This record gives sequence, C-alpha cells and structure tokens, in this order.
Amino acid sequence: MDRKTQTLRDQVLDHLRVLKIPVTDAALDHVLALVDRDSLSVLAAFDRLLGEQAARRLDRAIGRRMKLAHFVEPKTLESFDWKFNKTITRAPYEQLATGDFIRRHVNVVLVGQSGVGKSHLMQAIGQTACALGYRVLYTTAAQLLAQLTAALADRTLRDTLRRYANWQLLIIDEWGFDRVEREHCPQAAHLLYKVVASRYQKGSTILITNIDFDAWAAYLGDAPLAMAMLDRLVDGAVVIKITGPSYRAHRVQTATS
Repeated sequence: MDRKTQTLRDQVLDHLRVLKIPVTDAALDHVLALVDRDSLSVLAAFDRLLGEQAARRLDRAIGRRMKLAHFVEPKTLESFDWKFNKTITRAPYEQLATGDFIRRHVNVVLVGQSGVGKSHLMQAIGQTACALGYRVLYTTAAQLLAQLTAALADRTLRDTLRRYANWQLLIIDEWGFDRVEREHCPQAAHLLYKVVASRYQKGSTILITNIDFDAWAAYLGDAPLAMAMLDRLVDGAVVIKITGPSYRAHRVQTATS
C-alpha cells in the first residue's frame, strides 16, 4: 500500500470513528483487499463494508422493540397450526403482517372463543410489526386496568394515557376474559374507554376478545359507554371472527390420551 493510499485509509477510519460506525481496521483492510482482488465497484465495496454493521444495528433495534413490547412468548405465523381449524384462512393474517394497517391507523378486532389461537396470531402480527420498525406494546385487559387504576390513585393518569396513546400498535388481549369489577374500581369502564379514545385515528389497536359485540354492555356494565367504545374501535377496523374447536383443548386431550 503506497503512502497516499495509507493516508486515505487512515482518514476513512477517522471518519468512521467520528460517525460512530464500528468498523475495525481489519474489516476495512479486508474490503480493500477484495477491491483489488475482485475489482469490486465502489457501491459493492460500501455494501461489504457497511452491510454487516447495518444488519447488527437493525437486529439490536428489533431486539429492543421486542423487549419493550412485553410479549408473552415468541410467536410466528409459520409456527401456527393452520391445518387444525379449517375455518381459519392464512391470507388475512399475512396481509396484517405487512404492517399496512398500522401505517393507516386501522384497528383490528379478533373475536373467538378461548383456545382457538387468537393470542398466537396477534402476537405473531405484533412481533412482525417490531421487525418492521413499529413501536408495539402487548398487554392484557386486566394488566391495562390495573395500571390505569394505579395511575388514577397516584394522579398520574394523564401521563399514563399519553404513554398508551403514543404506541404505534397497542395489543390488548383477554378483553372480556374477566368481568370488569366495578365494585373495586367504579371508574374502570371509563378508564378503558379513555385509552381507546386517546388512540382514535392516531394509532392502531388490536383487541383480542372472547365476547361478541352484543355482550360488551354487560361486560362493561354501561351500555352507552360500550357503544361509544365500539364506535371508536370498529370504525374502519378489520374485524375477524374465529369459530371452530379449541386447539388448546385438543392439545391437552392428545397429551393425556
């Protein structure tokens, strides 16, 4: 390597350090050797030099988003048993996995009895959204209500609602799994409504529930409030209803037989 090339090499390494791009001397020398040996173009050389670092940074960013999302466990559409329940078709979920509904601030409501795979499917969509660069939070209705109730008690409700409103995708699981205990928190239904209202046309919400829309009034204990919440959730939403047998019950039966 002549003196001029050596000087340019050192300047490039200085530039990389200033830009905080962690390329080692050895990595740069390796690419320079490939340029000489394989006659790489300038663009090809840049791709070799920066591609691996970019991939590592992207993986770290996805990992951070996945950690912040608080998913229960890793789920993918590929690992879902599409053969068990023939009423579940894959195409709508593949479309959701593109993330276009998040970009358009569209909600998703998934209705079905326990054990049919609702949580698996929507966690898979959420984890794909993390990979696409979206900020996602997964929670259950019970966890959500517990945080809202605590925020109401310590007078941080406004800040808490703002945080829930800021997620690009909020996934609320087990909606209707437990009856809202109005005796413990008389404002419970109104608190849940505030979350939905704060996100209206600003972010996407996925609601996973085992109760159909006509049972929401009984669940919330307030018919007008249930209607107002439905209006904001279902307006332009993707609504999917799953019928058929429980995969969870089938799996337990198979394991014990």
